Amino acid sequence: MPVNYATPAADQLFPVAGVRLGVAEAEIRKKNRRDLTLVVLDAGCTVAGVFTQNRFCAAPVQICRQHLAAGQEIRALIVNTGIANAGTGEPGRQTAQETCVAVGRLLGVDAGQVLPFSTGVILEPLPVERIKAGLPAVFADLKADNWHAAAHGIMTTDTVAKAASRQVTVNGKTVTISGVSKGAGMIRPNMATMLGFLATDAGIAQSLLDKLVKEAADASFNCITVDGDTSTNDSYVMIATGQSGAGFTTESDTGWAEVKAAIIAVSVELAQAIVRDGEGATKFITVAVQGGKDVEECRKVGYAIGHSPLVKTAFFASDPNLGRILAAVGYAGIGDLDVDGVKVWLDDVLVAEKGGRAAAYREEDGARVMAQAEITVRVDLGRGAAQANVYTCDFSYDYVKINADYRS
Repeated sequence: MPVNYATPAADQLFPVAGVRLGVAEAEIRKKNRRDLTLVVLDAGCTVAGVFTQNRFCAAPVQICRQHLAAGQEIRALIVNTGIANAGTGEPGRQTAQETCVAVGRLLGVDAGQVLPFSTGVILEPLPVERIKAGLPAVFADLKADNWHAAAHGIMTTDTVAKAASRQVTVNGKTVTISGVSKGAGMIRPNMATMLGFLATDAGIAQSLLDKLVKEAADASFNCITVDGDTSTNDSYVMIATGQSGAGFTTESDTGWAEVKAAIIAVSVELAQAIVRDGEGATKFITVAVQGGKDVEECRKVGYAIGHSPLVKTAFFASDPNLGRILAAVGYAGIGDLDVDGVKVWLDDVLVAEKGGRAAAYREEDGARVMAQAEITVRVDLGRGAAQANVYTCDFSYDYVKINADYRS
């Protein structure tokens, strides 16, 4: 079960004017599961995305990049689960493009105005004929208030659907933001098998949206790790419909700071939901690193702690094995780190300083914190003013079981 997370009810997910979503069962890999999702956009939307940096990026990622770079107005997103269409070479690119052609014909738009997304098993061909056969059903299901169904329709090994909504009032207009994400394993998004889609009815100029999606990803999806594996299919896409009447062209526009903050907050909520539902996770851990010379070195330390199997298994066992945390800080890659200036806390308990165990630290205090479902590891590097957070989870027996059984 996920750590302190439950899918919002359908009526807690606000429709976004200009966006309709439909979900259907296409039997792409398994029967009796929703595995095909269509998102249709009204004319006049702006769309931006960031994608995996894995060089073996999936065919749909390649097609998405091409279609966004071409500059046509995006009118639809098509998402399938079960088969990732990754490691499939030129045939995979052809099936991804064929999917776009089929969606374009259905909607009366150009194939270049469709973005395809896939998630699931790598190195297997995408059954495009099943997607085509499922399009009438997914088209018939299109509704503005279908975010809850869409969150379920993009799941793979997720145990719960992940979604979030928020509204903010600016300049006398109510701006709505809704989004969904999926992912539970093969998670360490590196975007300059996770999918995220967010829409707002604010009007956001293309150049501003291109910048925002990167900033939001860096504050959210690029701060999480379950197992340190960067998927071939990672994608995060933002849509701005402009139908609220609140429009923004520059960062100095009145109300932009509030809208930007709300969009990033929804992004963080969606990203953290992935970690809370990490495969086999029993604990949600925030690694808060401060006192760095720059954000990059803070993230290095955060990820060194968050990726360490020894640290993660200690969290599962509720064992305050402090040596594992200190070792991770030490091998994070800061060559001139003065370890005597480093301090480490478990929540509010100071556990290490001056190069070793804190004089006041008691084992029972560390054990008390480690037994919690949510834990913060705070590290002060003592060498600057930069800070960064990384969100991770523990490793349990079930992580191995889930991944061993995934293809069966």
